[in-house]
Amino acid sequence: MRILIKGGRVIDPKTQFDAVADVAIANGKIISLGKAPAGFEADKVIEANDHWVFPGIVDLCARLREPGFEYKATIASETAAAASAGITTLCSPPDTVPVIDNATVLEMIYHRAERANNARVVSIGALTAKLEGKNLSEMLALKNAGAVGVSNAFKPVKSSLVMRRAMEYASSHDLTVFLYAEDPWLRAGGCAHEGAISTRMGLTGIPEIAETIAVARDLALIERTGVRAHFCRLSTAKAERLIARAQHDGLPVTADVSAHQLHLSDMDIGDFNADCNVRPPLRALRDRDGLRRGLREKTISAICSDHQPHDIDAKIGPFNNTEPGISALETLLPLTMRLVRDNVLSLNEAIAKLTIEPAKILGLPLGTIEAGAIADVCVYDPEKYWVLSKEAMVSAGNNTPFSGWEFEGKVVHTLYAGQSVYSAK
Repeated sequence: MRILIKGGRVIDPKTQFDAVADVAIANGKIISLGKAPAGFEADKVIEANDHWVFPGIVDLCARLREPGFEYKATIASETAAAASAGITTLCSPPDTVPVIDNATVLEMIYHRAERANNARVVSIGALTAKLEGKNLSEMLALKNAGAVGVSNAFKPVKSSLVMRRAMEYASSHDLTVFLYAEDPWLRAGGCAHEGAISTRMGLTGIPEIAETIAVARDLALIERTGVRAHFCRLSTAKAERLIARAQHDGLPVTADVSAHQLHLSDMDIGDFNADCNVRPPLRALRDRDGLRRGLREKTISAICSDHQPHDIDAKIGPFNNTEPGISALETLLPLTMRLVRDNVLSLNEAIAKLTIEPAKILGLPLGTIEAGAIADVCVYDPEKYWVLSKEAMVSAGNNTPFSGWEFEGKVVHTLYAGQSVYSAK
């Protein structure tokens, strides 16, 4: 389909283009910015007056629950939710059932995503076989099957020797290692940030050193092995400072943060709100502010959803017995745009954290709206006010602490590889 997006404010952080322009699309790619080429006749015209047009969002972490947890959600349901939120690329961690430690599972996920045809799904392969932290996975086979990196997800690699060997092997195949840094012994079954609030509520706390000690160990191994590494979903200000120092020293490390960590703190669990049970836990306000500082200073390159849809039963019961996670696709963009309103990021910086920066981390030619690029495009109405309600969510999971929040700005069209996959009613 030949599409013309007409009269919108086009914003591309990669090229620093920011001007009112038409965007012409044909054969799944952007063919021009500005005036359409001579002879171009659109099959569909999208009027974008007073709207913003920017690259489709690249989400670094979204658990789509398939395979293994289809009773919670499916690839089809969650890619549809992504399309409604302007997200055109989703990165799935390897802790599915079965684990993504072989090419067969990876190919099945890609096939189901292609069949749904709502958004692009890429996957991270397992760092160790079955995520058990003992034997290395077949990383080269995973890379050849399309894995964009390797990770052990939430499963700790307890042996520093195994982690060293895994990093060396990943480095030899030019694979990025995605690290969730958490010391399992210091976590000790905790469910909330260790502090005055968890103590008052009688909840087992997870101290900040559970993250910082793990980050310090991994940084030492990265320095030794030279592997390219990405720290996923930081939650503490001290960990952000450790990574900033490592970047200053020239280590090949990047980091991301989930959107909810930039707006909530451990005070939000004060009424045992199970929707605020997340991993890593919501930390203190000083940590939230430290993560915001890391974004401004570019220590933290990307903002992700950390999407984890749940069925109703998963969030019923005592706080410490509920399953952690937020259904977060539909709040990723509005929460990031709220950082612009709060003067944490400029508009260009905020869009970059959702598009070109995560695309760079994944090593994919995405996140830009320049001529010749794949036509992943989000058309956004910055003046549209709306209130999030659980009943209206597109995701199969409606476990969110942001229900009832009013947001400014909403996606009105999403194009994935030149196809219209979402249009607001």
